Amino acid sequence: MKAHDGMYIDGAWRPAAGRDTIDVVNPADEQVIGQVPAGTVEDVDAAVRAACAAFPGWAATAPVERAARLTALRDVLAARKDEIAETVTAELGSPLAFSQTVHAGVPVLVAGSYAELAATYAFEEKVGNSTVYQEPVGVVGAITPWNYPLHQIVAKVAPALAAGCTVVLKPAEDTPLTAQLFAEAVAEAGVPAGVFNLVTGLGPVAGQALAEHPDVDLVSFTGSTAVGRRIGATAGAAVKRVALELGGKSANVILPSADLAKAVNVGVANVMSNSGQTCSAWTRMLVPAARYDEAVELAATAAAKYGDRIGPVVNAKQQARVRGYIEKGVAEGARIVAGGPESPREQGYFVSPTVFADVTPQMTIAQEEIFGPVLTILRYEDEEDALRIANGTVYGLAGAVWAGEESEAVAFARRLDTGQVDINGGRFNPLAPFGGYKQSGVGRELGTHGLSEYLQTKSLQF
Repeated sequence: MKAHDGMYIDGAWRPAAGRDTIDVVNPADEQVIGQVPAGTVEDVDAAVRAACAAFPGWAATAPVERAARLTALRDVLAARKDEIAETVTAELGSPLAFSQTVHAGVPVLVAGSYAELAATYAFEEKVGNSTVYQEPVGVVGAITPWNYPLHQIVAKVAPALAAGCTVVLKPAEDTPLTAQLFAEAVAEAGVPAGVFNLVTGLGPVAGQALAEHPDVDLVSFTGSTAVGRRIGATAGAAVKRVALELGGKSANVILPSADLAKAVNVGVANVMSNSGQTCSAWTRMLVPAARYDEAVELAATAAAKYGDRIGPVVNAKQQARVRGYIEKGVAEGARIVAGGPESPREQGYFVSPTVFADVTPQMTIAQEEIFGPVLTILRYEDEEDALRIANGTVYGLAGAVWAGEESEAVAFARRLDTGQVDINGGRFNPLAPFGGYKQSGVGRELGTHGLSEYLQTKSLQF
């Protein structure tokens, strides 16, 4: 797509307040594919004012009408699926087949789920002699990351609109073209002017201005834990609502009774998906000591198949970061059994699919989020040891448990300090709540739990 040179504010593309621009780079060949304006405090203020003006009318709109707009949005996204996939591939580097299936396909499901919820959710209920109303929070500042550029937008904007909120979106500067496509889709779906607004720009400027704006009632942020802490502190000073979906270091626990080959192969695929740039990736594989060597061999063989099947990481900084972690792992005594720090290609921000063995729980690569195609394999002696290792990080976003009997896996999963666990390779569910324990965040996305983040409760007594 051709990049817009303005901001989408109050239902129209408007010139940016400043002249600075941001280059959009294809990470596969390092070529500039477009430019977008670098938003200023003035741009953010204009977008927030538009959202404030539109809020009373949108909040008063019947839920069935909000549902109709979301249904139209779902249909537009579905109709433009190929264009969306091509855009994501160009600015993120994702292989086209993955972009079509996941980056373009999943947001259609999520948008559709909120269209249904908007029409069926109980915004009003009787509780004894009270009537309890669920009302929209107000103006939402949505700050989204680059790793799943459309999914993360839809996972915030769709429930906000379903709730009756208005939105100002600040997307990641690496993937703004997908956000511009979404703004086009919103307009095509007939969402009223000012209900959704888009400001492209840098996090420390536009993102910070949005988080600090006094007329923003809720900040929904997905990104690093470090930035999430700053946003939480800013919001706390203003007693402002926040929803934070942050980092992860998820454990893939393979119990002795599990089908080892299946668990390892699915686990490797999970880590390599989206070039490892997934906050919920199972980056720590926990294996019984008695079968450790077998698991390492299986993982190394599986990872080697991904050498030419995954795309690059998003930019040069991320490439250097991931390679730095690989070098750190070697320095701390871990053993590389697949991949390594050397780039597999001369051009593009590629990282070799890498597997580490002989990893101990205290190593940096077993504690910190790498956000690249890097798997660490740890051994455990018994289930209590596995539980201690699995729960032994500051994160608690996701995870997996494998066992011969589902009940055995469930019993172990219930003891994990994490927000979402896949049992024996459980399928993605767009209605299931997603979010973390501990430093992985505050709040939930998707389904009714995601909708409730954008609602506040009022009771009337009779």
